[in-house]
Amino acid sequence: MRPGDDGRVILVSNRGPLTFGTGPNGEWTSTQGGGGLVSALKGLTEITPALWISAAMTPEDVQVQRDAEDGCFTIPGHGADTLGRFVVMDDATYDRHYNVISNPMMWFVQHYLWDLSNVPDIRRQELEAWDLGYQVANRLFAAAVSDELQRRPDALVMLHDYHLYTAPEIIRLTHPDAFLHFFVHIPWTQPDYWRVLPPHIREAVVRGLLANDIVAFHTARYARNFLLCVEDLLDVRVDYDRRMVRWEGREVWVRSYPISVDAPAFEALASSEEVAEEEAPILRRRRMHLVVRIDRADLSKNAIRGFKAFDAMLDDHPELAERITFFAMLQPSRQDIPEYVEYLEKIREVVSFINTKHGNTDWMPIDLRIESSMARAVAAYKHFDVLMVNSIYDGMNLVAKEGPLVNERDGVLLLSENVGSHEELGSFALSVNPFDIEDQAAALYQALTMPQDERAARLAQIKRIVRENDVGKWLAAQQADIEEKRAEVAHG
Repeated sequence: MRPGDDGRVILVSNRGPLTFGTGPNGEWTSTQGGGGLVSALKGLTEITPALWISAAMTPEDVQVQRDAEDGCFTIPGHGADTLGRFVVMDDATYDRHYNVISNPMMWFVQHYLWDLSNVPDIRRQELEAWDLGYQVANRLFAAAVSDELQRRPDALVMLHDYHLYTAPEIIRLTHPDAFLHFFVHIPWTQPDYWRVLPPHIREAVVRGLLANDIVAFHTARYARNFLLCVEDLLDVRVDYDRRMVRWEGREVWVRSYPISVDAPAFEALASSEEVAEEEAPILRRRRMHLVVRIDRADLSKNAIRGFKAFDAMLDDHPELAERITFFAMLQPSRQDIPEYVEYLEKIREVVSFINTKHGNTDWMPIDLRIESSMARAVAAYKHFDVLMVNSIYDGMNLVAKEGPLVNERDGVLLLSENVGSHEELGSFALSVNPFDIEDQAAALYQALTMPQDERAARLAQIKRIVRENDVGKWLAAQQADIEEKRAEVAHG
């Protein structure tokens, strides 16, 4: 990727690679950013010097930014010469931006999660949160980018995800010749569902994305849905063959690049002592069969229907009693949002019901862990017979790639047809409808009783795809299009 004048790409995301804090003795601490987005972008910073702009999350982050010389600070552990810059905003603004608009409003719209007969109610609170939260936050991010473009006018700007939809249009006003690339890491829904939002909000979102030179998604389906929204919501002609929109004198490319994992690094992690220590307890608890799910406790992940499918399978196949364990590790998610607190409680209630219904003093069908441990997750990946990924909708879902990559038992991937990774892996997984409990129950039983040679063949193909289409290929595909687009712009 051709960087800016000083060799830097400008990365922009809500959460960054590092958060500062204070230890028990008053000493300063730093925590590496988590999540698939940060991990993927770390791969970019290891090959290209970058300036990473993100929101200040703690008082210590704010202090670091205030003390930063020239507005930037060094980020250790993230590749060659990576700099950071925090965007500072008051708590009320960030709360409106993140907890009212980004989550749940945008997240729910883009995962088809609203129960439209009841919610959402878009009232003064939501409208004010858009004006006084989301838009203010996007202006602050845009100002930080514009400030850096003053020093690095030729820099490539790469913005990421649903927190920053309107920032590109603001950046374009002050830097009309800047090269802006935007990656949406979650699904993009069809036009009718965007009509949940008032016209001025949904149109601002689409206009903001059209201010970029390239708008990127994980799958061809999401890219096409975006083009449909441009045509339907803005009444703008779209070139579907070229995946292009003419907007305000520019050609905007709409592309798809399926993100993946750093396969060699993940396989090395699976062979580590840390993971080995976690394997022993899992092996002691497993029975003849082990079903695994590793997720955030997010509504989009569909955990409750997955547990109900397991319950239905045990009803249909009582011979599996005491011969199977469902190990589920769910990381608490967004517990400052009421819908998520309620959902986590429902998960506990459903699991308790199933364990009481089918279990006994010697056997608990579902081993539910409300926690986050990468080492434990990878240990479970290595030994599953079935990995359940039954999300309602998902941008990509890297669990579907991580798990099979390191599995040692010819495990079968049970995969929702609405997950982004289904485009690559669906032919070798067992596809399920995420709303059909009976379909999922039947798929679980099919996976558990599948002939060994078929299990091995399916897993081998998934491993091949994940290794061939790793995160390096994801970055390289974007780099190639960026270079081609920049050359096109340069030649008029």
